[in-house]
Amino acid sequence: MKKSERTKQFIIAQTAAIFNKKGFVGTSMADITGATGLTKGAIYGNFANKDEVALAAFAFNYGQIRKTVHVELQKAENTREKLMAYVSFYEEYYPTIFEWGGCPILNAASDSDDAHPALFEKASSALENWRNNLISIIEEGLDNGQVKPDVKPETFADVFISLVEGGILIAKTLGTEKPLLSNLEQLKTQIEEILI
Repeated sequence: MKKSERTKQFIIAQTAAIFNKKGFVGTSMADITGATGLTKGAIYGNFANKDEVALAAFAFNYGQIRKTVHVELQKAENTREKLMAYVSFYEEYYPTIFEWGGCPILNAASDSDDAHPALFEKASSALENWRNNLISIIEEGLDNGQVKPDVKPETFADVFISLVEGGILIAKTLGTEKPLLSNLEQLKTQIEEILI
């Protein structure tokens, strides 16, 4: 890896949590230089502007979650195990997610909705990818006779994501993990209810 690429990756890794906590508007160039120990010129030598750093930081944050979940999904052998892989991820990693400021998809989507179209598009794409993965798992389960035939994949995926993201939102807002953990327990029940 070239030195310039290493510097870029360093900037992204050092600022990812800051962007996730403070959002695009709330993160200043002073935050970026303070976190990296680099000058403003060094930052702009690697990124055209703050927008580029924000987009790279979101990709990093989302990528960390996606990579970890993907590893667990590769081990799963049936519909139940695949769906539970997501639940297990949030049960295990919620302290880290909270420490980093919450779910990057939720944060980026709400922060950039009307303020940063490119970042909002990235968040929307990430959410759509997650939703499509869940839909595919349910459709495969229907095809394999592991899911009850009356289950609607899109509806289940939307409820699944709502319970996770809503749990994170309430937990972060109230300063307690209980709402998230309670929602994850509800999700386990709903998973069992759709299986044959």
